[in-house]
This record gives sequence, C-alpha cells and structure tokens, in this order.
Amino acid sequence: MNHTPDSATDTFVVHRNLLFTVAYEVLGSAADAEHVRDQRAYLVRITTRQSLNRLRTMKRRKEAYVGPWLPDPLLTAPDVAEDIELAESVSMGLMIVLETLSPTERAVFVLREAFDVSYDEIATAVGKSPAAVHQIAHRARRHVDARRPRQVVSPSETRAALAAFQRAVETRDLQGLLDVLAPDVVLVGDGGGVKHAALRPITGAEKVARMFFGGLGKVEGVLTGEPTMVNGNPALLVRLDGEIDGVLAIRVEDARIAGLYYVRNPEKLTRVESETPLTLR
Repeated sequence: MNHTPDSATDTFVVHRNLLFTVAYEVLGSAADAEHVRDQRAYLVRITTRQSLNRLRTMKRRKEAYVGPWLPDPLLTAPDVAEDIELAESVSMGLMIVLETLSPTERAVFVLREAFDVSYDEIATAVGKSPAAVHQIAHRARRHVDARRPRQVVSPSETRAALAAFQRAVETRDLQGLLDVLAPDVVLVGDGGGVKHAALRPITGAEKVARMFFGGLGKVEGVLTGEPTMVNGNPALLVRLDGEIDGVLAIRVEDARIAGLYYVRNPEKLTRVESETPLTLR
C-alpha cells in the first residue's frame, strides 16, 4: 500500500510515542531510542531491529563504562503513574533487571510482555522462528520473574518512603534514615567517569547511611531535593546551587527502601526537565 509523504508523516506522528517507548524499554537509553524519529521506523518491527542493532553496539560501550551503568531517567507525566502496567514496565527497578538479558531476550520480553505483540510478529522482528521465540520468551520471563521487584507499590507509598528518606538526610537523622532503609538495601550510583560515584554497588543500610552522610559532609554548596516523577514513579531531582546534579530513584519493598539509584552522568540527564510521552499502545 502506497503512502503519500503527508500520510506517512501522519502515521509516524500517531505512533511516535509508542515507538519511542518500545525502543527505550529495549535500550534503556533515551538518546539511542531517538532513532525512531526517522519516519522509516514507524513500524514496531523496524524499530525493534534497529534497537537490537544499537543494543549490541551499546553492549560494547557498557563494557568500557566507568562504574555501574543505569538507564537514562525520564521525566514522565503524573498520569503515567496511574497506568500501573506502563509505570511498572518503565520503572528503574525493572529496567535494571532487563539489563541482565541478552539483546534478543530483552526485545522478545519487552514486545511480548509490555506490548502484547504476537509471537509471529516478534519472530519477524527478531529474525527467529515462532517456536524459537516461544522458548526465548519463556526463558526471559522466568529470568525476569526471579529478579524483578516482588510487589507492586503504589505511588503514594513510594512518595512516603522518599519523603522520609529526604527528611532524614536533610536533618542528619541517622536512626530515621536506618528506619526507612531495608537492611539489605542496595545503592547504585552512575557517574560514568564524569561525575564522582561509587564504582561498585553499596549494600546494607549502615553502609548506605554512612555513604550519604559522609558524602554530604564533603559537598561544597547548597544541595536540594525536588520531588518529581521519573520513569512513572516518584523520585528526587537533586540540585547543587540550583544546577542539576542528578536524579535519585528508589525501589520500595514492604514500605522500606530496598534500592537507591542515583544517576549523575550529565549525558543521561537530558530528559529530566521536560516530560517524555510514553505509551504501551
């Protein structure tokens, strides 16, 4: 079927948010997901193929990356949090789990679980047989289920934990901080070698608390935390003397913070001041 330039453009514009969401969930990088702005990429199949090619290139970049690698944080509209399925699919916690999949496993999982694409369509997109896609999907689902957050947490519960955390840090309340952190909490920082961040994840409430209080003592300037919505979930936009320093996202389990993800790499902070539209449809 032939499309005039105008109709092709209209088709692309209609589906642009869907295609960006597919690419972002497969890649975990907003900048690399931007290739879907090319009008030829208005089909999910093409977007997936291009994303897979970029994901394999990104794998080499990540292997040379300084310190832990975290997905790009995206400023999202409040209504994204109201769509439980969408908010969970782009949450920092799940995006980090997706990093543990192979490129093909990640593409298959995202297309099947988040976008409900048929096995036949996925097979065409990834260049596999439908039978092979069935097996990959099963393997990826089992892998993700074993590592994904164990429970769905409401935005209000996440917001409450984040507020308690911020209050304890700002008042230097050690016990208050320990009370809101899970005993086995994990802190992951991403500075990309550009900004200072721990080169390895820090595990344990006391170690994490010492890290925050010790780090704050070395800060020269005024550090503030601004509540925001990142990847469909409450987070903090951290500013130093009014300039963006980073984004702090959290994962909550049983009303306590089980994961802290602090992105400081400036190259990953280009989408935290204006909302990025996302959709699963």
